[in-house]
Amino acid sequence: MKKKNYKGRCEKVSVSKCKEVCRLYSEIQKKYLRMLEENTEIQEIRCNVLMDGLEEGAYTSDFVCTKIGNHLMVRECVERKHLTKPLTDKLLDASREYWLGLGVQDWGIVIDEEK
Repeated sequence: MKKKNYKGRCEKVSVSKCKEVCRLYSEIQKKYLRMLEENTEIQEIRCNVLMDGLEEGAYTSDFVCTKIGNHLMVRECVERKHLTKPLTDKLLDASREYWLGLGVQDWGIVIDEEK
């Protein structure tokens, strides 16, 4: 999850399953995008999707994917070292509740490898 107008380092990547250029802000996002692109169950990928009306502010979800059968899947990418931070916990809960409110059951977190 990122603030809507996040000003950090950004890498722009084009993939066949995404209609727009994907803006990636971490290695986790970059690696996971490759996995999504190769996954045959995924039909469409959207990156940095705004969660409208979120009480915590203007934040985006990292990946919202359309799977075969038009089921949505949402993934938030988080570095392992940030998992214990209170704001990260609050934002992840807000994201999960937001997408559950829209009927999305397949919500999850992607974290980096343990070192």
